[in-house]
Amino acid sequence: MSPVHESRRKRRRTVAQGSTRPTSRDVAQAAGVSQAAVSLVLGDKWRGRVSEPTAQRVREAAHELGYRPNLAARNLRLGSTRTVLLVVPALTTEFFAEVYTGAARVAAEHGFGVVLYPSPEGVGPARDPFASAQAALDGVIASSMAADALTAIRGDQLPLVMLDSDPEGSLGAATVNLDIADGIRQVADHLLTLGHRRFLHLAADVPSWTFEVRARELATRLSATPGTDLRTARAPISIEGARTATESALRAPGPRPTALVCDDDKLAAGAYKAARRAGLRVPDDLSVTGLDDLGLATAIDPELTTVRLDAEAFGERGMRALLAVLEGQAPE
Repeated sequence: MSPVHESRRKRRRTVAQGSTRPTSRDVAQAAGVSQAAVSLVLGDKWRGRVSEPTAQRVREAAHELGYRPNLAARNLRLGSTRTVLLVVPALTTEFFAEVYTGAARVAAEHGFGVVLYPSPEGVGPARDPFASAQAALDGVIASSMAADALTAIRGDQLPLVMLDSDPEGSLGAATVNLDIADGIRQVADHLLTLGHRRFLHLAADVPSWTFEVRARELATRLSATPGTDLRTARAPISIEGARTATESALRAPGPRPTALVCDDDKLAAGAYKAARRAGLRVPDDLSVTGLDDLGLATAIDPELTTVRLDAEAFGERGMRALLAVLEGQAPE
């Protein structure tokens, strides 16, 4: 098949006057190519038919214009793709691997496939997965996404379910959440029962609604018991980051905390290392707790006291919620 004709004329990247959203015609004009070339590039069918420099020019024009393909219209033409995008903060965490397992299980039962899209940096909003429109999707399940990323993820009203996200800030998307408050209450009550009154909250240094809820609930729970003291140290979700933050907190002036409440099991592992370097025994001198019940919890010595968050069930609930949205029903 002969290559699609490519116009060499350069045009300024603008949207047609009166248009409410950029179209493929606007992209074609901005990139100086035909609409057929735009369709090939954004449909990822350009190889051998459009040159690489031209394909890059089309992608840049689409990005600058904020162009999003009308996936709903395309699905009407092509039929449902029965494909769901799962956007997660990182693939390196056991928790989100289990979320995927649960979502994929329910999806398979209904004839759907699940495609993973991780945030490259591991935390925060992922890059716009529709930048090159490589695949048509029936819906998106996204976790821990910032509000500014939601608009890009949703595209042209693509069905969206948010996991672990603020229901008030989901821009109208359905939300599915774990009972984070109950988990942190269990940890606080356990440590209070052991007689602890001086606490250090080793908080994940990640802008996330989930971690904000944990911090608020911990402070509320501990303040109900007279004589308690709560300090906070922030650390990236890494063992070395947690070790460094814990060492600094343990060296701080004033009475040393006797209990560490960690936002994540990986943070707790770093706290273990810091305690040993400080000559403290866990749990004799310092109690350390985690959240998530990852495999790491039983790999360290002594085994970590943690609260299990059923990630697979969480993924299942997210997928069922999206299926309900696709059927025009309200998620349970």
